[in-house]
Amino acid sequence: MGHYLIQAAYTPETWATLSKNPQDRAQALRPVIEKMGGKLESLYMCFGEYDVVAIVEFPSNEDAAAFGISVAATGAMRSYQTTPLFSPPESVEAMRRSSGTGYSPPG
Repeated sequence: MGHYLIQAAYTPETWATLSKNPQDRAQALRPVIEKMGGKLESLYMCFGEYDVVAIVEFPSNEDAAAFGISVAATGAMRSYQTTPLFSPPESVEAMRRSSGTGYSPPG
């Protein structure tokens, strides 16, 4: 399974709803993600450009994309970003493979 960093920012309307009805969104998200074969590893509220960050495991890129589409379709977010994450061994393997690509810069 792949790991993904999800960053999301709520709309003002979503913040108004959460202000009137505070809730632990991890409890709402966990069963949805698990139904897709994934796992919510962590979820945090934060300051800055995004309001929520999460580390999630999904079986495939398509599952990660499907989850993102389902969230975006609700209109509750003003922005949403999914970033694939690589473990140190996966990163080393990517570096190893890079030397055999044959790519050369312009010029």
